[in-house]
Amino acid sequence: MRIYDISMPIYHGMPVYKNRAEKQPQTEITRDYENGVRETRWLLDTHTGTHIDAPAHVIPGGATTADLDLSLLIGSCRVLDLTAVNDRITARDLEGQPVRPGDFILLKTKNSWAAGNEAGFIYLDAGAVSYLVQKGVRGVGLDALGVERDQPGYPTHRTLLENGIVIIEGLRLKGVPPGVYHILALPLPLLGAEAAPARVVLLER
Repeated sequence: MRIYDISMPIYHGMPVYKNRAEKQPQTEITRDYENGVRETRWLLDTHTGTHIDAPAHVIPGGATTADLDLSLLIGSCRVLDLTAVNDRITARDLEGQPVRPGDFILLKTKNSWAAGNEAGFIYLDAGAVSYLVQKGVRGVGLDALGVERDQPGYPTHRTLLENGIVIIEGLRLKGVPPGVYHILALPLPLLGAEAAPARVVLLER
């Protein structure tokens, strides 16, 4: 069985959203093999690296990562090849793709080859999101640290999360062929958090 780890490693200097310095992870060694052990303290944005957004990210009083139904994050998923897309993913880009009700859709784009998280990353526009909602997908993952580029009111996040569709951001899909896989995407159970880093892997079926 082949396992694809499609998660970003976390370290100081890693790609962060729009390369904003304040989003960089910070670490501190609190014990350096004193009495034989090493311990470190990490300061992380909850949207660091590969992470899962919960409704509370854009909906006041919405569900948090600890409230997410894990059955949505374990099971069949489909990787779509959208590497020919420039700028943004539209409904037209998704038409003709094998998208079915209940699918967890992972969108493989040119973002997976980017050295960082450039300001012009490929994102999902409102039409593409409406298309996915109409198709009845259970989740959407993108190989960028955001599914949108600061659109006023965050319509992409809001539409997906208000319709119970899970969002995974920060995937790395460069080496993953399009097709159907088994996904395991488990966020840290941070109580009260609107997002959480996750280790996401795909198993070949």
